[in-house]
Amino acid sequence: MHIEHIMSVKLVTVNMDDNFATIQELFEKTGFRHLLVVESHRLTGVISDRDLLRTISPFLNTPGERRCDRATLHRRAHQIMARNLITITGEVSVSHALHLFNSHKISCLPVIDVNACPIGIVSWRDIMRYLELRIRGNRGLGTPAR
Repeated sequence: MHIEHIMSVKLVTVNMDDNFATIQELFEKTGFRHLLVVESHRLTGVISDRDLLRTISPFLNTPGERRCDRATLHRRAHQIMARNLITITGEVSVSHALHLFNSHKISCLPVIDVNACPIGIVSWRDIMRYLELRIRGNRGLGTPAR
């Protein structure tokens, strides 16, 4: 089975200079766990919900808050995103994608075309959902795996 059959094609993208507030709002509105950062339609980075949490100072809105803590809210996408991306094409097998997840300890794989433009995304949850359906299919429809 190829990734193109299980990947999500609903993508949420941000630009390199989008600010923290825009990024945070997109996470809240969409419920997605990953945003793709693009420049001229080409993938340049990924921001996970965990990246966003790591960006925020834990001292915000506390008595110990300092100016530098408030400054974390002014960061841009290019300052938050992961840059060393592992990407795949839609023709990659689910098995190979699973290997990439396990060997690189990543939570998503952006799916790109030949021009490095994002066309989809697959998360480890997508892989787990696929595997669950395969197991259930082998045990009979609707029978939960134990």
